[in-house]
Amino acid sequence: MIDLQQGRHPPVDTLVDITQVPELTCLEVRDKSLFIGAAVPLNVITSSPLILENARALATASGLVGGPQVRNTATLGGNVGHALPAGDGTIALVALDAQAEVASLKGFRRLPILELFRGPGKSILDPVKELITGFYLPLQNPGEASEFGRVMRPQGVALPILNIAIWLKRGIKGIEDVRVAIGPAGPVPQRGSAAERVLCGMPFSEEIFLQAADALQKQVHFRTSPHRASAEYRSQLSDSLFKEVLLEAWQASANL
Repeated sequence: MIDLQQGRHPPVDTLVDITQVPELTCLEVRDKSLFIGAAVPLNVITSSPLILENARALATASGLVGGPQVRNTATLGGNVGHALPAGDGTIALVALDAQAEVASLKGFRRLPILELFRGPGKSILDPVKELITGFYLPLQNPGEASEFGRVMRPQGVALPILNIAIWLKRGIKGIEDVRVAIGPAGPVPQRGSAAERVLCGMPFSEEIFLQAADALQKQVHFRTSPHRASAEYRSQLSDSLFKEVLLEAWQASANL
């Protein structure tokens, strides 16, 4: 609607409101996974006990999008479908190893969330023939936890300067498994795979954190944005935010 009002979208003859379609507003356990319909409002995701139990990073991220009026209307499908490299909901879904369910006249298909993105504002979906219907997330097991953090402009502009989501599994000797997602650090959302390799199988320690933070810095490519921040500032922020979110996830995993 904003793009239409501001002239960034070609004129249209008809708009269809799909937010009341029952199949798009489901929030339930389905096929041993957590299913979130694409039209579930962000405020529902933020407060859902099912989300808080299985995907806390997504609940936190959804609660940071815009203000209350935006979250009452905005949906997770819209956040992902806009295909921005730093969409808060998107970054959380990447860390949570989500799959998107896409519908077309040929039927339904699932694909890993990162496969949706081609570039800033561009997805692989055919806007005429395909529709995101929802997302499947693994249910959380004991010893697993996820957290999300972001830094935004102090005057409250909705654009994040940097956001990070982390999911980890605590083992007897330390971090048994981990997924790191970060944005905006390129044209599409990214997994911090280099940091993940450093952390996996290692005890939680300051030394390991420093090695993982260094690996993350070498992998991602921050750029200067007049609407967000300089590349240098983002680079400095990434170390502190990475440590903060990782510590929160590690502490949360001890209580599960």
